[in-house]
Amino acid sequence: MRPINGREELDLFSQLSYVLNGELADDLAIGRRRPEWMWVALRNDRLVARAAWWSRPGSGTPRILDVLDIDDNASDPDRVDIGVRLLHTAMAATLPDGSHPPEYSRFIPPDWREDPLSRQATENRMTVLERTGARLFVERLRLERLPESPARESSKRLAFRPFSDAEELVALMASVLDGTLDAHGRDDLTRMSAEEAAFKHYEGELARYTSPRDRWRIATLPHGEPVGFVLPAHNGYNAIIAYNAVLPTHRGNGYVDDLLAEGTRVLAEQNVPRIRASTDLGNVPMANAFRRAGYVHFGSEINMTWS
Repeated sequence: MRPINGREELDLFSQLSYVLNGELADDLAIGRRRPEWMWVALRNDRLVARAAWWSRPGSGTPRILDVLDIDDNASDPDRVDIGVRLLHTAMAATLPDGSHPPEYSRFIPPDWREDPLSRQATENRMTVLERTGARLFVERLRLERLPESPARESSKRLAFRPFSDAEELVALMASVLDGTLDAHGRDDLTRMSAEEAAFKHYEGELARYTSPRDRWRIATLPHGEPVGFVLPAHNGYNAIIAYNAVLPTHRGNGYVDDLLAEGTRVLAEQNVPRIRASTDLGNVPMANAFRRAGYVHFGSEINMTWS
């Protein structure tokens, strides 16, 4: 069990199939990954398990564990045990002493519960994580809209303008945390104020997108009262709806559809090949809004965390 020896071992690391394999070379080149963050378990030179962390370019600390695989096609009865040993070993060597392990993320098929092979593979990996002390945090829907999807008409009841500054955005983000159905937002509120949680989200993620911020929109009523906001962006891989929210006092009026239509329009005008988004499985109103806007459920995501 060891980290890979640089880019020359990327083919070895990629012997186990996963949707992120095609991004690994670019991630290494850009600095989102490091060879010392990419671990393999070998048995007689055969790859039987692997693990890898991702972070933002230039960061010296792993941000998320997003690759954890065991050989599903092997007959090894101890393959889950191997995964546990690998993860324990890799975490001890890779993560700073005394630090809290980063969240785990796994992309899975949308029908993973109905497909026996997908379910077994997903549950095997979850078992590996659970045996290292992790627990299921949330399941999320991955959504996608392609250019041929019908366009929704622009709102005739709301006006849209850019944000005046980051302070205005953070204040609105803090407001929409009241009654949020988002698991990460709800978890933040158990440990910090809404204002602190909003600033953390802004500084930790939104402010790091390199796509133009003048595409971000605040929606208002005709007399200027804010209703909500939508943040069309690019995360370095795809055009995305990074945030779409209605203020608590204006929920229940269907404004989420107007916001999503505006954000989708802004990105579609850039002739992007796809627009992606995600929302918690339990956030049914937001999932339904995406479907009404022509987004389809093409995959899911499992997030697990350590207490």
